[in-house]
Amino acid sequence: MAEGIVVNGSVRVPARALTVRAVRASGPGGQNVNKVATKVDLRVDLSAIEGLSQAARDRLLALAAPRLDAEGRLVVTSQVTRNQSRNLEDAREKVRRLVAAALTRPRARIASTAPAGADQRRLSTKRHRATVKQFRSRPATDD
Repeated sequence: MAEGIVVNGSVRVPARALTVRAVRASGPGGQNVNKVATKVDLRVDLSAIEGLSQAARDRLLALAAPRLDAEGRLVVTSQVTRNQSRNLEDAREKVRRLVAAALTRPRARIASTAPAGADQRRLSTKRHRATVKQFRSRPATDD
């Protein structure tokens, strides 16, 4: 069985949370595609990840939502190379990057206001366009 994935000093995915399955890859490759199972299907039990705070766990669930299977496990596949062990390493790296992304707290958005000069420029341009359009109309006739 594969060893766990270390994300940083305090967060790791234990080996018991990982399920690895090798399947046949799709795409070109001749007879190699038909004979050799090089694509790696890695499933991760997100509840077994050690060292995650609740906020980070919630962010991870939000990031991984499109990749969850029916049992709530994260599904990561890799078929970039024709070598099963390299595909396994690639899938493990994808999991590590996803968990690391969930650890970073998003920056709080600070609401800003438009500068007063921008408001004045917008209004003066608007007045100018209004006068230009007014001059396009027919002059009023006094009867």
